[in-house]
Amino acid sequence: MLQRAQVRIARHLEAELLVAHDLPLASYDVLSQLAEAPERRLRMNDLAGRVLLSRSGLTRLIDRLQRDGLVNREACESDARGLFAVLTDAGVARLAEATPTYLRGVRAHFLDALGPDEIGQVRELVARLTGATGAP
Repeated sequence: MLQRAQVRIARHLEAELLVAHDLPLASYDVLSQLAEAPERRLRMNDLAGRVLLSRSGLTRLIDRLQRDGLVNREACESDARGLFAVLTDAGVARLAEATPTYLRGVRAHFLDALGPDEIGQVRELVARLTGATGAP
């Protein structure tokens, strides 16, 4: 049941982001994670964990975002094998354009289905579950 709800909400959000901004939900998630990171950059391994993608899946997604000018890759000076994904100014702008659509979708497909007390309960339960599983 939880999985169905998550998939249904994600499908709605994905469709709305694609129609309005030609931006898949996974791309929105990557841009959002980078925007919140110090200096708008994260090591690829850390980013993969935050967006729940495999390293190869993230590599393909970053390739597309880099082609679109939304993200750059930079070498890690302290580890020659390490790479950073860095949000560009164009990525910041695209995220700013897409965020109202994303937030409207979250409200319409999730929050509006719950009462004020239920929202608080969901917040507490999700915090407990993510803390118990060690998720970021």
